[in-house]
Amino acid sequence: MNQKRRSRKLVIWIVVAAVVLAAVAVVAVMKKKGSAKGAAASVKVERGNVVEKALAVGSIVPRNEISVKSKVSGVVKRIYREPGQKVAAGEALIEIQPDPTPLELADARRRVDMDDIAFKNLEKAIERARGLMTKGLVSDTEFEETKKNYDQAKLQLEMSRERLELIEKGHASIAGKEIDAIVKAPIAGFILEKNINLGDPVVPLTSYQEGTVLMTLANMDSLVFKGTVDEIDVGKLSVGMPVEIKVGAIPGKSIPGRLAKISLKAKEENNTRMFPVEISIPDTKVALLRAGYSANADIIIRQVDSVLTIPERVVYTSGDSTWVEVPGAKGERRKTAITTGLSDAIRIEVKSGLAAGQEVLEKPEKKI
Repeated sequence: MNQKRRSRKLVIWIVVAAVVLAAVAVVAVMKKKGSAKGAAASVKVERGNVVEKALAVGSIVPRNEISVKSKVSGVVKRIYREPGQKVAAGEALIEIQPDPTPLELADARRRVDMDDIAFKNLEKAIERARGLMTKGLVSDTEFEETKKNYDQAKLQLEMSRERLELIEKGHASIAGKEIDAIVKAPIAGFILEKNINLGDPVVPLTSYQEGTVLMTLANMDSLVFKGTVDEIDVGKLSVGMPVEIKVGAIPGKSIPGRLAKISLKAKEENNTRMFPVEISIPDTKVALLRAGYSANADIIIRQVDSVLTIPERVVYTSGDSTWVEVPGAKGERRKTAITTGLSDAIRIEVKSGLAAGQEVLEKPEKKI
């Protein structure tokens, strides 16, 4: 009986001890939470780089993009090259098959016949004039006039025949220069775009019409960034500033460049005035760049390296005064005047008033 009572008392003492220990632990945790809650958050003064930048938004484009057009009319008979292929200057791109209307063909043939008749008549006239001149019946002036008309008729007949040959066959030799219906690459480069297909009609390039754009070519070794900068930043820019270009399609890669042009005139974009800029890319081999890639460019305005910095959010300003709050000896908040320098809108340079590793208090949370 006594044994049972002792066992029961032992169990009760164990339960009581466990409850007491649990209570002590809860109190300790609550005290710890309370002290953590009451402590002000802080940041440390660190050494680092501060860069002031201006953001330009735009895309990568060729410096020179050329539209390829035909000098003869017709339809597309053959396509020798496709977009993405590299071509040499003078290489064949497209063959045009002449496709004159019946009226154009009939008119060209009639013109050749009429010019041929005129030339033959003047050929007889010049022979008669030579005979009469030897007999002294024709003056030198009259002979020269007849010869001039003869030469003009001969030239007109040649032009009419060349025009007919060009219309019928698609090629002709004019003034010793071969003109044919094969359109060739004007420069060496890559074909960016093909604007026609087999059988499509082609309008020639003339002095009074623009002509059909057959293809576009560009030298992909000469690329630039073209974009716009907000009017707030454009006053800080100058030609020659270094630039870091970031292409969305090439993550983690920064392409160096130089600010080459700043427009003197703004343009309106979404109710905001933006200034066009052009950035040269000296080394296009840094990454595989394609025409039309969208990109952002950070134009480096100023930069300071290995200076004391703190987050700009902890800085107070009022008039000409600038200060931060640091923890005092008894945990109170104490104001310390500082001199600031360059800012990148996230971190700011501290020129005086603080030391490396020193703690700076965060601004207290505003109660709503």
